[in-house]
Amino acid sequence: MNAFLYNDFVFSRRYRVWRHIIYWCFHISLWAAFWVIIGAPGSYARQLLNMAMWVPLFIFFSYPLVYFAIPHLLLKGRVLQFLGVLLAWGAFGLYLDVAYRSYVLIPVQEAMGLENILPRGPLAFCYLCMTTSAASPMIIKFFKLFTIKQRDWMLAQQEKATAELQLLKAQVHPHFLFNTLNNIYSFSLDNSPKTPALILKLSSLLSYMLYDCRSEEVRLEKEIEIMKNYIDLERERYGNKIEISWNVEGEMKGKFIAPLLMLPFLENAFKHGASEQIEKPWLGVDISMQHGILRFKIANSKNEYGPISNHGIGIENVKKRLEFIYPGKYELKINDEGNFFVVSLMIRLLGNVAISTLSPLNVPNPQIATA
Repeated sequence: MNAFLYNDFVFSRRYRVWRHIIYWCFHISLWAAFWVIIGAPGSYARQLLNMAMWVPLFIFFSYPLVYFAIPHLLLKGRVLQFLGVLLAWGAFGLYLDVAYRSYVLIPVQEAMGLENILPRGPLAFCYLCMTTSAASPMIIKFFKLFTIKQRDWMLAQQEKATAELQLLKAQVHPHFLFNTLNNIYSFSLDNSPKTPALILKLSSLLSYMLYDCRSEEVRLEKEIEIMKNYIDLERERYGNKIEISWNVEGEMKGKFIAPLLMLPFLENAFKHGASEQIEKPWLGVDISMQHGILRFKIANSKNEYGPISNHGIGIENVKKRLEFIYPGKYELKINDEGNFFVVSLMIRLLGNVAISTLSPLNVPNPQIATA
């Protein structure tokens, strides 16, 4: 379908003349075959010559309807005016048919010494031939213009979605950066010797967000590496006050994912879980890749009586981006289990492919840990 919608020969002005030549050659060939089949006198070559001599009349009669009535009346909703023009032009066609045969076609055929020349005066089958010859390009023009309008509407919707998606992605960056800089700031106040290493890790994260995240998809292993860097930054902040479990399984090479889909959940776990818990907090991250399906689960402890908001800027952006990028190809569950919080995300990834071609996700519900 896309190959037709964006076919240069069909829609480009550059090939307009060739399109018309090919159409009329096909048209007269078809009509010539029709006259031979119904038993009209003369060979196929003679019928082909006759139809070729009718082409100027066909063009003169049909093109005003094709290039004026359809685009300026019918497609703009002026149906009654279109029908009025159609009827008036059809009535004018009766005189046009007689005049063309009497003053152009018959004199030329007589000068060429041809036999079986049509008589002068009104002929129903000649008029029918002329009107049907006008109907064909009118139908083609209508569907072509309708297709162009549909294509433009689809492009507008895609551009709108892309613009909104870029806005959502841009909102993730400062939100994440703000929290990370706060972490490093706390070390700098204590003149910690670890500060340069943390700044280096932050530099790596910024480079990823500024350059790698410009693409619609990034390497999955790179996205996981950035998450590991973020955990290292947070681990330095909390020290021995937090227990962190990190587990990655499966083959990640050759897989691609939209950037910054998992990181906001990790950020949220630290911000609303570990930072708000008085006793020793814990956090576990499990990432696996099996049969083209990425499974990401993050669980973190929290204050049992302090509910965690799952409607923050970062999380809401992730939900919207998932709907934009992986409609029907993902499954997201966010559960508050009282004294711990669990996020489970599954996305079908098939390597570096156009996201819109992914098949629907057909996997069982994720199993949420209860301990």
